[in-house]
Amino acid sequence: MAITVNGHEYEIPGSRPLMTFLREDLGLTSVKHGCDDGSCGSCMVVVDGKTVKSCTRDVTRFEGRMVTTAEGLDAREREVYVSAYEQEGAVQCGFCIPGLVMASKSLLDKNPDPTREQVATAIRSNLCRCTGYRMVEDAVLRAGRIMRGMEEIPPPPERIRMSDRAPRIDAAEKVLGSGLYADDLRLPGMVHAKALRSAHPRAVIDRLDVTAARAHPACLAVLTAADVPERKIGHLVHDWDVLLAEGDTTRYVGDALALVVCEREEDLDAVLGLIEVDYTVLEPVTTPEQALAPGAPELHPGGNILTHQQVKRGDAEARLADSAFTVTHTFHTSRQEHAFLEPECAVAQPWGEGGVEVFTGGQGVYDEQREISRMLRLAPEQVHSHSMLVGGGFGGKEDMSVQHHAALAAWHLGRPVKVRFSRQDSLDYHVKRHPMDITVTLGCDAGGRLTAAKVRIVADTGAYASLGGPVLQRAVTHAGGPYDYQDFDAEGIAVYTNNPPAGAFRGFGVAQSAFAIESAVTLLAEKAGIDAWEFRYRNVVRPGAELPNGQIADESVGLAECLRALKPDWDADPHAGLAVAFKNSGLGMGVPDVGRAILSVEEGRVHIRTSAACMGQGIAQMAQHMLCETVDLPPDRVVVEAPDTERTPDAGTSTASRQTVFTGEAVRRAAVGLREALEDAGSLEALEGREFAGEFAPPTDPLGSEKPNPVSHVTYGYGAQLVHLAEDGRVAKVVAAYDAGTVVNQQALVGQIEGGIVMGLGYSLTEDFVVEDAVPR
Repeated sequence: MAITVNGHEYEIPGSRPLMTFLREDLGLTSVKHGCDDGSCGSCMVVVDGKTVKSCTRDVTRFEGRMVTTAEGLDAREREVYVSAYEQEGAVQCGFCIPGLVMASKSLLDKNPDPTREQVATAIRSNLCRCTGYRMVEDAVLRAGRIMRGMEEIPPPPERIRMSDRAPRIDAAEKVLGSGLYADDLRLPGMVHAKALRSAHPRAVIDRLDVTAARAHPACLAVLTAADVPERKIGHLVHDWDVLLAEGDTTRYVGDALALVVCEREEDLDAVLGLIEVDYTVLEPVTTPEQALAPGAPELHPGGNILTHQQVKRGDAEARLADSAFTVTHTFHTSRQEHAFLEPECAVAQPWGEGGVEVFTGGQGVYDEQREISRMLRLAPEQVHSHSMLVGGGFGGKEDMSVQHHAALAAWHLGRPVKVRFSRQDSLDYHVKRHPMDITVTLGCDAGGRLTAAKVRIVADTGAYASLGGPVLQRAVTHAGGPYDYQDFDAEGIAVYTNNPPAGAFRGFGVAQSAFAIESAVTLLAEKAGIDAWEFRYRNVVRPGAELPNGQIADESVGLAECLRALKPDWDADPHAGLAVAFKNSGLGMGVPDVGRAILSVEEGRVHIRTSAACMGQGIAQMAQHMLCETVDLPPDRVVVEAPDTERTPDAGTSTASRQTVFTGEAVRRAAVGLREALEDAGSLEALEGREFAGEFAPPTDPLGSEKPNPVSHVTYGYGAQLVHLAEDGRVAKVVAAYDAGTVVNQQALVGQIEGGIVMGLGYSLTEDFVVEDAVPR
């Protein structure tokens, strides 16, 4: 039996998914492993001109067929698709892009002049969590125009400045699938590991017997809690068990009990099935109300409240009592899955004297270094962490999911180990957006000016802390909305339950409180008899005014201008929905927060070195713009290195919308030093070997500061959105206006806005991660 792949004939070795044959036997890693059931399209290839999802079809069914992957595109096709996708800004995390390119090829080979509707139909089986799809459609249409000779491929820019439309540095490797994600790594002697997870959200582990598993001929090792030097780790709070032991009580169905290592990934489940576990099953704590009830079981030492946060200014109770109009309502926001296209994966191997080297797809290599070194009781410098390409994150890859288990196994076995979540593992075990119950009382005077707000928030943080504390802080500090009033009382608690852990997610607690306060504003405007647009326009914060959290809005705030931009659409549709919002940048709250970068001159080029992780938002492009704006360098003289704890300085986690502000400014400051040295030296060659460091660490004030106008966050972004509904109640159109400050890169900005809008529509209309009795369904 033979199959032709990219023009070469191969013998079919036996039954296995076509995706496995392409990736593992032929090494064609443009074919991505995003799921195992044909849901995502990341594994899409072209077979005899038609698209095929290779994860669900057995290779034996393709005897005598011709298969094309992104590696098999001819030179012209490669040039066209790279240009079209990069020019339209269709590339973000990149994990889905090779599959989309194959869908594009299948369409354009048959119909080189498609309509937008035909393009949408052609890519309907390809999921993309980043872009919102319009840019992808534009890329396919542009590729068609180039193929037909209607448009030329533009030359690469000779110079890049702030706010330019400029192609991403990483576009080509993502479009063609040549860039490597963690699951694409193949190290000599690499083996595979997988954890046994708890069968119950809350149960005592009475017996854990791994004898039969260790006796299996395919088993290399079974690691248990006894093999973990330090069992408790965690991003901020050390409350998350690496492996649980006999006598421990499980906290959610994702708790790991043992770690099995085999030569072949396909043997892992058979060995895991031989581990015997006896439980005493306990009633799970499934809601914050249950967790807070008298006599509730303590899920962690110290009780079931992870954190309590409050912002209180003025006298909200008195002002509400004197207000002409008030509304009180309780809002519930649901749990949400990040649904990044790349499931979690890490590869680790021994390194140095007793250390480990880890290749991951997380959101902070220094976080991984810190937690893994704690687990193994090593000095931090004994853990060398690299970031591969990251196939989406949205906050969901800040915690340890597979990295620590890969490192633990490699450290014990002395050989490379890969740990990879399946899509179902990822859905079941990693953190989610916090569900919150938010009660808002909001008041205004007879003229429609806001007077005061009282907000109470209860967040279900699930089984472990993760980022529950900072998420609640953001929810509280933003709970008053971007409005000008000063009597404000917002209080919240984050509560442990036996549900899947909740952590960081795009918006970081602000999405929940923004939904609540904006819904209350709409209800209050209606009660006061004032147009919803006019009500907001009277009250939104303007330069020099005070936000409810006390921070003074700086001179750049343009939220009123955003509302004015939407006014014509609002006037044209009295039934449209309207909301405004603001979101912080940086950790804030008095927490030390530092962006760092080093510029090094190597072989006539400037290397930008920073640990800031890119999950698709365009860190490399942002840093290149900052450098080229400050120093008149052509972009082909710039290299942006991947995060690496041996090469790149600690720029903090890619979280809290902080990297453009913090690391971008660090790059600019380093670039000022380079520019001054270049003026003296006359050429880059004369600076060979020199390094220039930049750091940015603006101070902020802690929550509860006694200052009359505390600086909770270094800066905020503002925006307004209007949603038109069709007659059947479906969303017809979204119109958005954003105060984005100085635009760094046009395509990246628009891509983030459109992707965020689509994700927000999903959160509000279709996405609800259902958990019943603390078990994902």
